[in-house]
Amino acid sequence: MEKFEKIKKRETSITVIGMGYIGLPTAIAFAKTGFTVRGFDINNTVIKTLKEGRIHIVEPDLQEVFEKVFDEGKLVPTENLISSDVFIIAVPTPFKKEHKEKIADLSYVKSAAKEVAKVLKEGNLVILESTVPPMTTKLLEDILEKESGINRANFMVVHCPERVLPGRILYELENNDRIIGASKQEAGEYTKKIYKTIVKTGECYITDDVTAEMCKLVENTFRDVNIAFANELSVICDKLKIDVFKLIELANKHPRVNILTPGVGVGGHCLAVDPWFIVEKFPKEANVIREARLINDYKPRFIANKIDDILKGNKDLKIGILGLAYKPDIDDLRESPAIEVAEILRDKGYKVIACEPNVDKEEFKKIKLYSFDDILEKADYLVLTQGHRQFKENLEKIKKKNIYDCIGIIDKRSDLQ
Repeated sequence: MEKFEKIKKRETSITVIGMGYIGLPTAIAFAKTGFTVRGFDINNTVIKTLKEGRIHIVEPDLQEVFEKVFDEGKLVPTENLISSDVFIIAVPTPFKKEHKEKIADLSYVKSAAKEVAKVLKEGNLVILESTVPPMTTKLLEDILEKESGINRANFMVVHCPERVLPGRILYELENNDRIIGASKQEAGEYTKKIYKTIVKTGECYITDDVTAEMCKLVENTFRDVNIAFANELSVICDKLKIDVFKLIELANKHPRVNILTPGVGVGGHCLAVDPWFIVEKFPKEANVIREARLINDYKPRFIANKIDDILKGNKDLKIGILGLAYKPDIDDLRESPAIEVAEILRDKGYKVIACEPNVDKEEFKKIKLYSFDDILEKADYLVLTQGHRQFKENLEKIKKKNIYDCIGIIDKRSDLQ
């Protein structure tokens, strides 16, 4: 009960490890509700930027809320990890670069665990928010016990995976349901009390740690499989020479059909990654999951080949890619299929440039970046890969150019009666 009273009085000290796309908004959300939160990251540039009062990611409304909690001293960016009541680990889980297969790289999780172990005390709670393959939470607990010398019976470890959508992270942190995976009831109830301080309209559900790990993976895999169906339809419709977007509009007139809109592929660090964590653990069983991933991974090459056919291999033409981020109105370029389209076309010999209004760079992966107006002037042929606000607001200008619309927004008018 003493722990619960500290939560109520906002006296529980919280440290968030990893100030990235998930860790920073999470730290801000807890600071906003009254806790004093330390935001730790090993990247000194990130911490320096935060200490200067600026965030380093593009996310609507985040800067304003950050400034408030930072100025109030509720969020303290730091490069030094000290003791805390609660540690929240929100670090990347990419693929291992040296492996041909898609294998999860848990080195960041392991490193974070070893750092926490140095300052861990009895009664502490360690929450893993990073998306991970099943059984990783138990691995985290093993490392903490070994490195700290504290018996696992005397500290708590849970898995509470993030469930947010870039572009509306703060809203979803406060309104989405949360899944809490704990091997001990006490840990689950303690974590629920903590998260209920930021979850306003959603619920917090307690289950075991492995179920929680699989829940996050299954959520994103479900979406990936459905996107794969839409993307596969687009390839089939291309062979039939019919409009896939019109086909889907018609099919969705059925009361129990809701086909998604096809696109360039699947990007980001969730949908393009998480299903492979299931395949990694169950290579013989996860057949539909694997095939969906392969379909979505193939889509950028299909689009690049299609554009090559349209342009009849005329390498004198300059191709402008409209949008490199994997979602509208964000700056996240991780696993972006639009970047892959650009690289494939460049490797085919085309001159490729791009416009990504949410990224303040002159070049990315040797692809020159231009403003919207400049790319309209410089490009002979446009490829619309992302529905950024700026592009949607200027569709009339875009329509005047020769263009390949990957996402079906150039003309949304329906001729259906």
